[in-house]
Amino acid sequence: MQVSEVGARVRALREAMSLSLRDLAERSGVSAPMLSQVERGDTSPTLQVASRIAAGLDLRLSQLLRLDEQGAVTIVRRAERRQGPVPDGGHRYEILTPPLPGQRAELSRHTLAPGATTGGPGDPPMHEPGSRETALIESGTVVLHCDGQRYALAAGDCVTFDADLPHHFENPEGEEAVLLAVLSAGLRRS
Repeated sequence: MQVSEVGARVRALREAMSLSLRDLAERSGVSAPMLSQVERGDTSPTLQVASRIAAGLDLRLSQLLRLDEQGAVTIVRRAERRQGPVPDGGHRYEILTPPLPGQRAELSRHTLAPGATTGGPGDPPMHEPGSRETALIESGTVVLHCDGQRYALAAGDCVTFDADLPHHFENPEGEEAVLLAVLSAGLRRS
């Protein structure tokens, strides 16, 4: 990876996390002027400095430098999707995105039988602080319960909410409901 590529990657990750140069400097222990030089491609960081920048971005050095990646395009075929456990509560889900290092978002597809809810045994754990979730109702009707409030959603509706709050979806209707959800991990600033 060339110097300009490292700088562009640092800048893109910093901006995606809504961090200023000063914020990243505090998190990494690398001065803001040095970070600026790295981002502009004026200097190549030493391994020690690059490691500190990576830590400030909540990454391993290999992730920052993209040493873990096989290429720019990754395809997950239908048969290769990661499935949730076999449901006994009527909620099936599958992760549609690959488990790439440093990935900050995940796309999943959820199928709810009539009367079923998410958040039961075997479902993914509560999301990390700062997470956001966007869900598109593909078919059927669901109700989002989030932080004590109730939101009725129908096919075609899209909702975005702070996913670190207590929440779950339920299907109150007599037909199956399907929703697509994008989880962005830890991007919301408090």
